[in-house]
Amino acid sequence: MTETSAISDEIRQLIGKEFGPQVYEVDKSMIRKFAEAIGDPNPLYNDEAYARKSGHGALLAPPTFVTALRLEEVSQKAMEAKCPLPRVLNGGNDIEYFQPIKAGDTITVTGKLANARETAGGKMLLLFLEFTFKNQRDELAAKCVLTLIRR
Repeated sequence: MTETSAISDEIRQLIGKEFGPQVYEVDKSMIRKFAEAIGDPNPLYNDEAYARKSGHGALLAPPTFVTALRLEEVSQKAMEAKCPLPRVLNGGNDIEYFQPIKAGDTITVTGKLANARETAGGKMLLLFLEFTFKNQRDELAAKCVLTLIRR
């Protein structure tokens, strides 16, 4: 009996396709709310005077802040794509930083399904979504690879 691949034609067609852009205006309240939600009291994230004196000039976003700047279209398509493995789990984020994100920045997010890999026996499928975050000066601020697990 031949096993069918968990990588459906729909998933194959998504690999490499660019999605976005989604643009976010990062403001002080977004940064403060995110820092509060993750329980990080660092004054760089919630005390404007402190952040200015530190040389950054504005409140800094916590490092994991990019995970809140979602590009739903690519994530939804990867999660809803036809596949014999119906359950979807978050396998984690791998984030690489290049420029700090600060209050007042405009962040543009693009993304794609970069790769799909089956485990031996086809019991699990790993989907690797790559996101790029650029600031208003077109500088690369961060890259993130989100791993989705289909089982």
